[in-house]
Amino acid sequence: MAHAVLRRFRQSPRKVRMVADMIRGRQVADAKAILDFQQRKAAKMLSKVLDSAIANATANEKADADALKVTRVTVDPGPIEKRWMARSMGRANRINRRTSNVTIVVDVPQE
Repeated sequence: MAHAVLRRFRQSPRKVRMVADMIRGRQVADAKAILDFQQRKAAKMLSKVLDSAIANATANEKADADALKVTRVTVDPGPIEKRWMARSMGRANRINRRTSNVTIVVDVPQE
């Protein structure tokens, strides 16, 4: 079992989860194909994290890259950047810039 983590990804967890749900539980080749054809910002970053998890599995666990399966994908909220936007009559509104922490775990399925 190998994993890779992306912290403070500058997109809201809700948007990243929509892409993460597509690859959860799939073979690595299928997950890569799904991410390559997605036009979302999160798909490109998840593809990089998946590549890192595959590299960790092949280097550290000596696993075969073709036999790997995406066993777990978690998208947790990261720290929120809080900014202020000027409004009329001397007021201000708060802008929350949400971030995500993404963890992908790959493993060889047990049969």
